[in-house]
Amino acid sequence: MVKLVILSIFSVVLISCRGEKENEVSANASLFQIQTEGWTKKTVANSKTADLIKEWEAFNSLQIAFDAIYNVGNTEDLSLVLEDLIEKQKELAKSPYPKPFDIPQIKSRQKVFHTFLLKTKGDLIYQIDTKKSVLEMIDSHNAMINQMNSITSNTLDLKSLLEEEKK
Repeated sequence: MVKLVILSIFSVVLISCRGEKENEVSANASLFQIQTEGWTKKTVANSKTADLIKEWEAFNSLQIAFDAIYNVGNTEDLSLVLEDLIEKQKELAKSPYPKPFDIPQIKSRQKVFHTFLLKTKGDLIYQIDTKKSVLEMIDSHNAMINQMNSITSNTLDLKSLLEEEKK
């Protein structure tokens, strides 16, 4: 009789521990999932900007790699996309810029974008929630595109204004 009670207690403990382990595994798996629904949408280049960047291969490859960020499903996917983005961003920094974009306003925004890429990668390495850093990275990318759009949309000729002022 005593053996039966001990055996039944042991069975109950074994079954209850097994159930907690399954819940723990599913909770850990959900930590690696990434929800992209609330992320800011990518800014699109206007027609004048698109004409200038269509021949800029390094920038176009960065754009293609950046589009992949919206398709990540877990932290491993995000890590791979970030590694690719870092490489593409390095190639972009070394590439020759189109004349209108070879200015500090564009290059500084590119450096900010690179900074947020590295911040997001660091959050992944240290297993910190990446949502905030990913949103900052997307915002910095959008700021770079917005600056390009602003430059191409600007119809004010600064050179002629400066010449007028000198006279």
